Amino acid sequence: MRFIPVFTILLLLLFSACSVKKDKAAEPTAPEIITPDNEKIARERAALIASALDDGQLAAQVIITGIDGKGSLSRDMKILLSECPAGGIMLFRYNLNTDNSAIQNLIAESSALIMEGSPVSPFVVVDHEGGKVNRFLPGAADLPAAYSYWETAQSEGSASAIARILIDSFNAGIKLHELGINFNLAPVAEFLNDDNTIFLEGRSYGPDPDFTVDSARAFIAGMELAGVICAVKHFPGSAGADPHYFPGKLNGNKEALAELVFPFAALINDNKARAIMISHSAVPAWDAEKIASLSPAVMGEWLRQELGFKGLIISDDFSMGAATAAGRTRPEDAAVQSLIAGADMVLVWPPDLRRTHRAIQAALADGRLSRQRLEEAAGRILYEKLGIRNEE
Repeated sequence: MRFIPVFTILLLLLFSACSVKKDKAAEPTAPEIITPDNEKIARERAALIASALDDGQLAAQVIITGIDGKGSLSRDMKILLSECPAGGIMLFRYNLNTDNSAIQNLIAESSALIMEGSPVSPFVVVDHEGGKVNRFLPGAADLPAAYSYWETAQSEGSASAIARILIDSFNAGIKLHELGINFNLAPVAEFLNDDNTIFLEGRSYGPDPDFTVDSARAFIAGMELAGVICAVKHFPGSAGADPHYFPGKLNGNKEALAELVFPFAALINDNKARAIMISHSAVPAWDAEKIASLSPAVMGEWLRQELGFKGLIISDDFSMGAATAAGRTRPEDAAVQSLIAGADMVLVWPPDLRRTHRAIQAALADGRLSRQRLEEAAGRILYEKLGIRNEE
């Protein structure tokens, strides 16, 4: 693990303990590792690597896939990864319900197999928010539920709660990093409201938008200090019951929705959001026909242009009920549509991996998905993989 100066940790602790307000002026920040000059160099290098990938490698780079196996890959999974050297592998409870050495072996085997067909190592991804969203055995990388910090803030003050988030996130991140995991699909940056409480429950940092920003920032800082990058989720928000089974709709005009996404906008403005997961919610004020994960208006006009987000946009799983209810589109076709609309990476399960990889290549071949769009997506992926923000 890279060397982390003590003063950086102290500054981050100080920074994280300061409550962020919408009308706040200057505030203390940790020293920036990245500069405009070296960011430009890294993005140019990433774009050059992306342009050198063949169509199969390029199509694979934008896929994050689950993998079958515990300790070692199943025979069929080995064949799949040989055919499709995915840009990321995602680990679930069935992969992680074992000892550390078995997890490390599974990651090493998967990464080695992917790099036989690609010059680029994969993201190793987990969905580790804490509380109920914990894929590990007890004691492996424990994190409290996000809502528990809101409760701490009520009893001990916000500064104490934010400092605790940073410490807990860093400690959990160290354990993820030791296993070989470098990407966490967390934290949730949605503050609780009447529309999302049923689904989010303890996964949110509570009802206050400012505390949500502070909390998400501290979580990200702790993980990044440990060598793990984060994807903030679920933009622009969730509504109704569990989207794994039910569709959701975000009502309200654009002004109301701007208030809803305040935490995302704040994290984008201070350059803390390196990746954002897009939801499958319908957002009629922005797109009357397509859900967020398939919408050029939501991902392009709103997230990219209006909010100025430059990082990775990751679509949630298209086999979820909220996605299939929106048009009964096959996951592989929805993945292609999402990439065309502006997503940079798509999540798939092993049974959909081959079909999705082939569907992306077919869309490239017939011109529905331009190589320029796919190289743009891969360039963002490779920029993060170069790890420039982790260099000291």
